[in-house]
Amino acid sequence: MWKHILSFFILAAITQNANAQEISNNAIGLRLGSGDGFGGEISYQKKLTNNNRLELDLGIRSNQIKLTGVYQWIWEIDNGFNWYAGIGGGIGSNNKKYDSGAFLSLDGDVGLEYLFDFPLQLSLDLRPEFAIGNNHTNFDQGIALGARYRF
Repeated sequence: MWKHILSFFILAAITQNANAQEISNNAIGLRLGSGDGFGGEISYQKKLTNNNRLELDLGIRSNQIKLTGVYQWIWEIDNGFNWYAGIGGGIGSNNKKYDSGAFLSLDGDVGLEYLFDFPLQLSLDLRPEFAIGNNHTNFDQGIALGARYRF
């Protein structure tokens, strides 16, 4: 399954003709969602090119702390309305009875966002995650709502 997801992201990046859209140089806010339990993340986005950015999320959820970095491709759907996909990784720590200690993860990301005329960005995304740590592997996916201040 991961081969299919990775192939999709690579194919989309190579074949997509990105329209000139206005993405913010920086955005910071919160990303709230589910996955391995409900939780929140402090989310920061940095524009790299006209259609690429880096998203960093630091979050706590259900006895877990994690730092995630995702490289994203952005495509304009309509004025202010975009969709995006990305791939990245994370590092974190669990404090659970069955799985405690550090872990590494491979993360994907696909979602929709709306950029308002004022400096607010709302997003809804799905983030699958494959984590490895302490002789334990885990596949999880969560959906999250993001609200960020653009500057």
